Amino acid sequence: MIDVRLRKVVSHLKASDPRLGAVIARVGAYKQQFSEPGFASLARCIVYQQLNGNAAATIHRRLHDACKGPLTPDAILKLRPARMRAAGLSGQKLNYIRDLARQTRSGALDFRSIHDLSDDGVIAMLTQVKGIGVWTAHMFLMFSLRRPDVLPVGDYGIRAAIKKLYGLEELPKPAEMESIAEPWRPYRSVASWYLWRSLEVEVTL
Repeated sequence: MIDVRLRKVVSHLKASDPRLGAVIARVGAYKQQFSEPGFASLARCIVYQQLNGNAAATIHRRLHDACKGPLTPDAILKLRPARMRAAGLSGQKLNYIRDLARQTRSGALDFRSIHDLSDDGVIAMLTQVKGIGVWTAHMFLMFSLRRPDVLPVGDYGIRAAIKKLYGLEELPKPAEMESIAEPWRPYRSVASWYLWRSLEVEVTL
């Protein structure tokens, strides 16, 4: 897990890759916020799928308001689908979140045991839920379970950042991303955070 060893992590990333080191120098301190690994966090990941941050945040806030409290399986299942659509959810996403709520309430998805699984095990378990793909599982691993060595190869922002930073002609495919990111192990989650931030600043190489 990502913890107080952060200085060691950042030093490793700087030493392993000068281009990433330039990003770190420009962006500054690592300031990632995390969420508790449970139903609410995974529901939030579904809301954020394929949306920009501001739009997703608005929909998530409306959904939270509709539940009149924390997002829980019971609170979601008490909402009528029309109320969820009014919050801004597509019909597909509201079905995904309701299915997630049913599986969580029934115990088919057990967040109490998820900490004991490997990264691949978490991905295998989560992607059995309707509407949860590898990208969503990667986000949950990084921002809820705080796993340190996740590279979200399907994330557009990460692909765009690597293309920009390494002067590639096209967006990289997963195999190329894995190759470029190999020196960052075992801290690719932190490296990914810096890649996202690199799209917001100018970096001189």
